Amino acid sequence: MIRAHTLRTQRMERRRKRNRPGALSLTSLMDIFTILVFFLLVNSSQVEVLPSPGTLVLPESVAVDGPRQTVLLMVTNDDILVNGEVVMSVADAQNSTANVLGPLKTRLLQEGLLPVVGGEANGAVSRGEINIMADKRIPYQLIKKIMATCTDARFAKISLAVAHRAGGDGGA
Repeated sequence: MIRAHTLRTQRMERRRKRNRPGALSLTSLMDIFTILVFFLLVNSSQVEVLPSPGTLVLPESVAVDGPRQTVLLMVTNDDILVNGEVVMSVADAQNSTANVLGPLKTRLLQEGLLPVVGGEANGAVSRGEINIMADKRIPYQLIKKIMATCTDARFAKISLAVAHRAGGDGGA
């Protein structure tokens, strides 16, 4: 009789140790960390960062939209580049009297055409989006010529790359 009572006491002691408050279940904790690691791995690949050469100083803005995968037109102090390929010099573009820059338009026309959203019925097409990254010291008249050339080459949406500035209301 005493032996049964001792086994019962030992069993109750083991159960009390197992169910004591403050004990962490390692299985649940490992499951949570596994899910967290997979979540971070999947979402880390969706970050889009524009290349930032040291020679460009971008204008500042309180814009909240991030960059998307588009054609990148870069305007440095010396050259105009499309996707890293030199198209023409800034001096030639500034000296041009036309609103549309010929060499730039020729290069932009090499980009593929995409159907316009909502215009599939009438066969409307455009070249999609283009992102212009220009040094903030580039004169506005040159940026205006570049934007006119992009519009003439049938780009539906033209975005200007800017450096994010803290402050502002972010929505205006």
